[in-house]
Amino acid sequence: MTTPAALDIEGLRRTNGAGGAEFVLEVDRFVLRAGEAVAIAGPSGSGKSTFLDLAALALAPDSAVRLGLGGVDAAALWRRGATEALARLRAQSIGYVLQTGALLPFVSVRENILLPQRLSGWEDHARVEALAATLGIAATLSRKPETLSVGQRQRAAIARALAHRPALVLADEPTAALHPELADTVLELLVTQAAAHGAALLLATHDPERAERFGLPVVPITAVHGESRSRLSHG
Repeated sequence: MTTPAALDIEGLRRTNGAGGAEFVLEVDRFVLRAGEAVAIAGPSGSGKSTFLDLAALALAPDSAVRLGLGGVDAAALWRRGATEALARLRAQSIGYVLQTGALLPFVSVRENILLPQRLSGWEDHARVEALAATLGIAATLSRKPETLSVGQRQRAAIARALAHRPALVLADEPTAALHPELADTVLELLVTQAAAHGAALLLATHDPERAERFGLPVVPITAVHGESRSRLSHG
């Protein structure tokens, strides 16, 4: 039996900028199965972050035949302007690890990790404690993010991304600010913990060799020669 898709995109187009600075990302087809982990790679400005923001429902596509998340077609929701439904889908289905962690600076690490659960309408403090222990940050839960090292902040961001049991975890260059040894540790934790919690993982990276070392197939974003346009396809 075919594994269901956590992310199912077809015929998507997004334009950024205007005039001479216009850039277009086209996704012919992109399917990420439940529990699958994939990295997308390309040079700076090729559209990696734009693609993750589209998958996170943080950006609206210009057009899309389908933008499926766990069986819900978000493209249809965008066309209807169903902002509340999009917000619920985003809160319940997606975890996002940004390059610098992007933790809220005015609350504790514990409160940061609890946030996606609360946005989904429930709390499970035991799950937060277990994630923190597994990721080696249990001693930091009562501290503010500014007191943590960069590596600890990234571990907290991984815990936050997994806290509400999302079907899809997105990670945008999560190791770019880390030295190589710590980058390996954080990436290994991200990959293993996403798998342990049954989440599909989509990672944007400038370092495809590191992603491959940790077992992630690498899908390139291909620049269209002579045009301000990139294309992406997988599955």
